Amino acid sequence: MKNIAVVGSGVMGREIAYIAAVNGCSVSLVDINEEQLNRAGNEIETLLEKGITRDKITQAQKNQALERLHLSINMEKSFEKADFIIEAVPEKLEIKRTVFEKMDKHAPGHAFFATNTSTMSPTEIGSFTKRPEKVIAMHFFNPVHKMPLIEIVRGLQTSDETVQQTMELSKIFGKETVVVNEFPGFVTSRISALVGNEAFYMLQEGLGSPEEIDKAIKLGLNYPMGPFELGDLVGLDTRLNNLKYLHSKLGEKYRPAPLLEKYVKAGRLGRKSGQGVYDYRDPFGE
Repeated sequence: MKNIAVVGSGVMGREIAYIAAVNGCSVSLVDINEEQLNRAGNEIETLLEKGITRDKITQAQKNQALERLHLSINMEKSFEKADFIIEAVPEKLEIKRTVFEKMDKHAPGHAFFATNTSTMSPTEIGSFTKRPEKVIAMHFFNPVHKMPLIEIVRGLQTSDETVQQTMELSKIFGKETVVVNEFPGFVTSRISALVGNEAFYMLQEGLGSPEEIDKAIKLGLNYPMGPFELGDLVGLDTRLNNLKYLHSKLGEKYRPAPLLEKYVKAGRLGRKSGQGVYDYRDPFGE
């Protein structure tokens, strides 16, 4: 049984912990925010219950998964027995630096480190450790328990062994993989950012309503979700941060649409804030 530590109990972190526990790994889900950590534990239990109602897992499998899942606010102790640590904190370099420095200090020498990122450099993140050859990016997709792919991104010094171990872990998680070399935005984020940003330019220009634009993309291009639906799901602030990063690295074609920036300034971040392009608030205020 692999010992996995997942750092960060937000939407991505808790779902990564969920798929690890369901697939037989011993998992420590770590966060410095105890309230958020407990909320994540409840969300994982809800996912397990849904798995039972949909005949995906049995009650016994749910119980076993919960036995393998450990919630912790003690980052250092959680790292001490980890074989593989997956960081899933916000896309801010200084936060990642702090986490990776602690991982490097407290994890055993054989442990591998992965950053769950959609745009950031595993080479730069690896430089925060004394073992950059053991650092890689695992780009999970939201919702993690449904999306079949993990985009694996090797940094400049990532070893072949690290790539192999990451592919094997992804297989344990029940995921397909693609392995690519580092370049800003990788494959999927570059395409997704362009489509989502262009949709905001269309909305800004009055080309159509969000519903019409989403419907056109879904039915005309066979996308499972429209760009606005996806943006609201991942968070418009996350989308904006990704675009700003890609704009700084790859130039003008990634300049964020002014309307997207306006939505974020207004606090319309998507599902997590109750309102983004679409309104998710209870009309009765309950």
